[in-house]
Amino acid sequence: MKKLITEQDIIDLIKEGATSITLPKDSLLTPLAKDRINSSKIQVIFGDTEPKDEFVRAPNDKLVIAIGSDHTGFELKGTIKKEIEKLNHTIIDVGTNSKDSCDYPDFAIEVGKLTALKKVDFGIMIDATGIPSSITANKIPGIRAATCYNEFSARSAREHNNANVLVLGAKAIGEETAKSILSTWFNSSFLGERHQRRLDKITQLENKFLKRENLS
Repeated sequence: MKKLITEQDIIDLIKEGATSITLPKDSLLTPLAKDRINSSKIQVIFGDTEPKDEFVRAPNDKLVIAIGSDHTGFELKGTIKKEIEKLNHTIIDVGTNSKDSCDYPDFAIEVGKLTALKKVDFGIMIDATGIPSSITANKIPGIRAATCYNEFSARSAREHNNANVLVLGAKAIGEETAKSILSTWFNSSFLGERHQRRLDKITQLENKFLKRENLS
């Protein structure tokens, strides 16, 4: 049986003063455990071989994905792009292109517009917390932007809410958690049925605002 290593396991080792840990080569580390290892600089040795890349390849057709970030999400955007490239999906990078200070709405709007106009299959936006870009993108009719902090929120966003823009907070999650969220996002799909009925109610409200109808 494969050994599962959690973030708490790593925390306990750090408290004990450990500077390295040796694990069986087939051990499984949770994303939070990987992030804790990266931040603590504790050395992990996996038996005789390096751990395998756990990023799951999407089985469905190739996608076109719009991605953007502000300056706080610039570095994580580069990481996410590399993961997407592993799947051979097409990327449209709307910026920003440096760590110079900029305004997140400029890029969240571009990602949202491309998604709403169906010029891409999905959008991805990254800022410090994921909250402001989600607020911005959701102002665009037809956009269902979801800020995701773990695999559960990513799966629920896709399966229950048919979310079409994934929003990540670069200062709220670690790199490995972001990769895991992305993998879950790509490997989850809308379940329809009762969830569609609920989305229809959201669309009806959206249309009322667009037509300036009575909202009472």
